[in-house]
Amino acid sequence: MRKSNWLLLVLALALSMFLAACSGGDDTSETGDTEGTEEESSTEQVLNLVEASQIPTMDSSQATDQVAFQFLGESMEGLYRLDEDVVPQPAIAAGEPEISEDGLEWTITLRDDAVWSNGDPVTANDFVFAWRRAVNPETGSEYGPFMMNGVLKNAEAINNGELDIEELGVEAVSDTELLITLEKAVPYFHSLLTFGTFLPLNEAFVTEQGEDYALSSDNLLFNGPFTLNDWNPTGDNPDQWSLVKNEDYWDAESVQLETINVSVVKETSTAVNLYNTGEIDRAGLTAEFVEQYAGQEDYTTLPEPTLFYLKLNQDNEALGNKNIRKAIAMSIGKQDLVDVILANGSVVSNGAVPQDFTTHPESGEDFRAINGDLLTEDQEAAKEYWATGLEELGVESVELRYLGGDTDLGQDMDAYIMDQLQGNLEGLTIELSSVPFEERISRDEASDYDIQNSGWGPDYIDPNTWLEMWTSTSPYMTMNYENPEYDALISEANNELITEPVERYENFLEAEKILMDDAAIAPVYQRSRAYLWRTSVKGVVFNPMGADFSYKNAYIE
Repeated sequence: MRKSNWLLLVLALALSMFLAACSGGDDTSETGDTEGTEEESSTEQVLNLVEASQIPTMDSSQATDQVAFQFLGESMEGLYRLDEDVVPQPAIAAGEPEISEDGLEWTITLRDDAVWSNGDPVTANDFVFAWRRAVNPETGSEYGPFMMNGVLKNAEAINNGELDIEELGVEAVSDTELLITLEKAVPYFHSLLTFGTFLPLNEAFVTEQGEDYALSSDNLLFNGPFTLNDWNPTGDNPDQWSLVKNEDYWDAESVQLETINVSVVKETSTAVNLYNTGEIDRAGLTAEFVEQYAGQEDYTTLPEPTLFYLKLNQDNEALGNKNIRKAIAMSIGKQDLVDVILANGSVVSNGAVPQDFTTHPESGEDFRAINGDLLTEDQEAAKEYWATGLEELGVESVELRYLGGDTDLGQDMDAYIMDQLQGNLEGLTIELSSVPFEERISRDEASDYDIQNSGWGPDYIDPNTWLEMWTSTSPYMTMNYENPEYDALISEANNELITEPVERYENFLEAEKILMDDAAIAPVYQRSRAYLWRTSVKGVVFNPMGADFSYKNAYIE
């Protein structure tokens, strides 16, 4: 997930509540017993949080980032929802899917007691409409094609304008029976159904709202544990909103929180002050605050399978040179970055797939352990690559535009990386733009950058979620990288080898080596987050796919 343009998310994260890893944390303030006691129920069930940026959109067809998926996940419900072990559990689905022997047809029965916030029942057609809308080229969705092309039957042809949207492989057999037809047997499809792009939409309501749909909480319907209130990004108070318990939610008895209040706060110091005065219940910490608060009872860290890296836009002539890219990737002091700038348990990343995420289907060995460190810090080698690249380009100096975030942590990291690059690579000049999250997204989509500090969290549990986005045809490919050998390996893994798990995994391992040898991206670190987190907050489930946390079963002790 762009989980979408990262650094700013990182910041957001450092400040707020963020995305996570399948490994999850072991702190009871994040995950705990989901059943409250009689004593707990008498406590005011109000949670106060901060985010580092506004919600860019609440249209599930248009969402691409963690912040949007976080609040979609709290106010909406799809067929399945991830539990604390990152296993899909029935939500709007009444049970597990019936899957044909060839793995191509999935029949899912829907529960008959799920309703929208206007009283309409949630039906199979709500999924058909939403998924068709996501792949319809007129919608302009980024994640619809990214998540559905090559997965749902005919999705790619529809998105290319070659077939009508009615040909998509999803059908409402009845109000409570959904038939899904896949292009091929996709091994991770069950977990994919928990992702925000696959949420349902009420066709009559969306059609009635027209261009106003999802512009504010007044233009939305909800079917999840909470409803989104007072959200209006163009109103008088765009930096505050709330989630209120949805009494019409099918599983409302499991929801103990009455209200979640959210404010946008970009400065870590402000968030910490709000925490210390009792106004919020969680605050993300940057390095200086980690040193101050580590060891306290309410201090906790959360490791996760989220990677941060520099995207290198090869539309820039200098970055089109492999030696220049290698020089940039190898000149950053990554260990000092995680130890000093972050100081929150994050670890150095030297590949494109995180550690402790997936294992080899035969040997059980971790992906990262098999491929090892592929693109490491080596400042002396970086200088040699740089000199060679300049000679090949016939220039003595290079100017690059660096796209960064506008939060405290983002600016600290960007300043450090800029210092490393300009200090180690003679003749390099960097122009930094520190912009809000929403602008980061739009500039990324327009390839309006040379270097971008970005990041990704998984959309499903499979190496493909990390590697497919670097193919030349990926909607996420905004940095103009293309390697036919890499494309072929990923294509084969997702087609001819889709039912051959060992061979498929080997393709992914080889593809990552090519990506790192090309220095298509410059891996920097795998994130862990440090927080001050009230020990009275229980039952929060960490979600590594799309959103960060699930508050459905959270409560205040």
